[in-house]
Amino acid sequence: MSELDPDLEMTLDLSLHRQLVAEDAPATEPEPRPAVRLRPLAWADVTRVAALETALFGPSAWTMGMLTEELRGNGRWYVAAEPAVEGAPQPLVGYAGLWFDGDNAHVMTIGVDPAVQRQGVGAIMLRALVERAREIGALSMVLEVAVDNDAAIAMYERAGFVRIGLRKRYYQPEDVDAHTMQLVLQPGPAEGATA
Repeated sequence: MSELDPDLEMTLDLSLHRQLVAEDAPATEPEPRPAVRLRPLAWADVTRVAALETALFGPSAWTMGMLTEELRGNGRWYVAAEPAVEGAPQPLVGYAGLWFDGDNAHVMTIGVDPAVQRQGVGAIMLRALVERAREIGALSMVLEVAVDNDAAIAMYERAGFVRIGLRKRYYQPEDVDAHTMQLVLQPGPAEGATA
């Protein structure tokens, strides 16, 4: 009987181990991944974003002027989600942005076309915002979310955000309260202080 090469033997052992672990693992369906790709939000997207704003946020939607002013502001970073299909360009299905104030990154908005909501598009864009906030050295991320937006609150909590406050009648003209939520990215002076 010939001896196996020790490296090959270890590979075989690992393969068997992975197979046994996989057989013992509970049967779960993998989370479906939406077929979208992210790109920087372009000026050509503003009309589509304004239409989505109206569909998503009704009376409190940002106007075309507000969108233009927001995108021109210092410290802003916006992404667009578009269908990942070859061929003719498709209208974007989501947009998200942040404002970096020098210390914290503020999630300014996340909007997802109602036709593709609850398919992970918002979570993909949120991950991009968190990654960008880390790249630019933000201490934390902060956002406001309507208290009745259960889907968004759950998405933020899955990403590690925690509720830190309540802003009464934040959304106007609807008079809807907002949770203030935060994701700590780096220890601040109080959190990281040692004696």
